[in-house]
Amino acid sequence: MTSDNSEEQLQLEEQDLSIFEEPEGYLPPQPKPTFQTFSRKDEHLLQSDNLKTFNIRLVGSHPLWAHLLWNPAKCFAWYLDEHKQLVKGKKVLELGAGGALPSLVAAVNGAEKVIITDYPDDDLIDNIRYNVNMNLSTEICTDNIRILGYIWGKDTTPLLNAISNSEKTSNLYDLIILSDLIFNHSQHKALLKTCKECLDPINGQILVFFTHNVPDQAHKDMEFFEEAKNLKWKVEKIFKEIMSPMFKEDRGSEIVRSTVHGYKITIK
Repeated sequence: MTSDNSEEQLQLEEQDLSIFEEPEGYLPPQPKPTFQTFSRKDEHLLQSDNLKTFNIRLVGSHPLWAHLLWNPAKCFAWYLDEHKQLVKGKKVLELGAGGALPSLVAAVNGAEKVIITDYPDDDLIDNIRYNVNMNLSTEICTDNIRILGYIWGKDTTPLLNAISNSEKTSNLYDLIILSDLIFNHSQHKALLKTCKECLDPINGQILVFFTHNVPDQAHKDMEFFEEAKNLKWKVEKIFKEIMSPMFKEDRGSEIVRSTVHGYKITIK
């Protein structure tokens, strides 16, 4: 009698505990998007500039690291503000845009067209669209900007078609933005392939801003520029800025992890 009662009690306890089990197909709640305010530097603004800050929404979590506003993106934005001639009246392409801050700055500084791309993932593309719509005027959003999903190294026809209605004769890009992408060492050739097919070979330039996020892998980051030189392209360092490190607790030299580098690549 005692044994039977004990067995029955155990079954009841198991049934009670089962209500806490996750049902089949259950996905845990994903982190909510975060926001970060980016301030433009007063010395880079014109009197007519009335947009002094951007409120950048970042996806809550993402394996492609688009949930952070990286130091190179901030430096890139300041650089484009300081050198407005790089984008004014130009066709601009950003690859791996994440929160798309440099593209937003290019748009407000008078770019003819800004094509913003990232991996064709709904969360990424929708987040870029949100940042464009919430930070820029309707006129700029409608006339100057397109947002596309794109995988580096793949067919560039959609990227070229996005500017094919331009009044200018060239349907290639004047400026390609690569912000903190070269840590992805396996994709160097794919990135350069896309750049080669999209860049105006006469007047176009590629700007590459990055940090050595993993100091002992710095030499692998720099292989990107060796690949560019192998294509007979000209590589020139144009920028260096020490920022606060993204992650103080990370291993490796803090000064290395804090320094943002900028390079310009042109096709000879």
